[in-house]
Amino acid sequence: MYPLVRSALFRLDPELAHRLVLHALAAVPGAVRLLAPPVSPPASLQQTVFGRRFPHPLGLAAGLDKDGIAVNGLFDCGFSFVEVGTVTPRPQPGNPRPRLFRLLEDQAIINRMGFNNAGVAQVCRNLMRRRRAGVVGVNIGKNKDTPNDQAAQDYLACLEAVFHLADYVAINVSSPNTPGLRDLQDEAVLIPLVRAVIARRDELYEASKSRVMPHRPPVLVKLAPDLDEVSVSSLARQLMAAGVDGFIATNTTVARPPLKSVHRDEPGGLSGRPLKDRSTQVIRWLYAATGGRVPIIGCGGVFTADDAYEKIRAGASLVQVYTSFIYEGPQLVRQLVHGLAQRLAADGLPSLADAVGRDTAKSRTAAPGEGPGGTSARELEKLGPLR
Repeated sequence: MYPLVRSALFRLDPELAHRLVLHALAAVPGAVRLLAPPVSPPASLQQTVFGRRFPHPLGLAAGLDKDGIAVNGLFDCGFSFVEVGTVTPRPQPGNPRPRLFRLLEDQAIINRMGFNNAGVAQVCRNLMRRRRAGVVGVNIGKNKDTPNDQAAQDYLACLEAVFHLADYVAINVSSPNTPGLRDLQDEAVLIPLVRAVIARRDELYEASKSRVMPHRPPVLVKLAPDLDEVSVSSLARQLMAAGVDGFIATNTTVARPPLKSVHRDEPGGLSGRPLKDRSTQVIRWLYAATGGRVPIIGCGGVFTADDAYEKIRAGASLVQVYTSFIYEGPQLVRQLVHGLAQRLAADGLPSLADAVGRDTAKSRTAAPGEGPGGTSARELEKLGPLR
């Protein structure tokens, strides 16, 4: 049925269609079963990552459900984890409209939403209505009018608010749609910020240790795909030393590879198929730089089981989708889960964990003229220009 539903939705303004779908999922979560059968993942896809159990590696990326209103319906779509946000301490409307564009010919989306959300207090109230099993991550950011030299306070305020509700917390310093936000990826700024968040997380954990089930949500950092190999590798090693629990690779890109759509020159972050190779390359760099010692969530351009498996073999333990979910609908999750199980079986691997980083590990010994992940200059050129 989804092609019919999509045909109707794609006749509407993208942001209006987005709101309608989210409110429908919030109001009648189980109705999604009319569009896709339940997901029954085989045991080979089960993993424990960040101390949490994942029946399969497919999750929903941040950005779709910014306020956490539809978590129950999204879990009914079959996702093993859902990341909500980006959420900021105070509510904010985001950037002027129009700010969301479908690039149909490219199976891509450009957005310049600008962290529009109802604020962290409302998101917490929404998450308290959660009824379905699954891992919930909360992606946190700063308000647009907060100066960068005070950004840490916004991230700490969000952490404190969501601490007991989030199964993990993702620090977003890589959205291209909040002016100056990506400046926070500078090592001199990012490392102290992450240390402050981790220190506060540990203080809150110590204060909760008297509970029957003390809570210590992992802290992840979400990186941009527009960083070069040297920057990614250096940040990865320093962040790991600072105590970060994992990475999300990647956010949307400001690069513009060849595109067909009339919306190709719209400012904002590009997601979907054109991002696939770049995000996978960043996963390789992260895995090589960290030696696979911290988990990576791969995100960017995953439409098929082959796309997801490529990211896993590059070094991702988990994989998120966003744009493909909009284009393909809830049946996508089942297709990817069953496809991944088939690819594991074809490779003779008993579990998904056996596939993680398999290709990157083979290329760890770089040939002359290659980077630490075995990436040649010619391969980098294929990934498109950066801005």
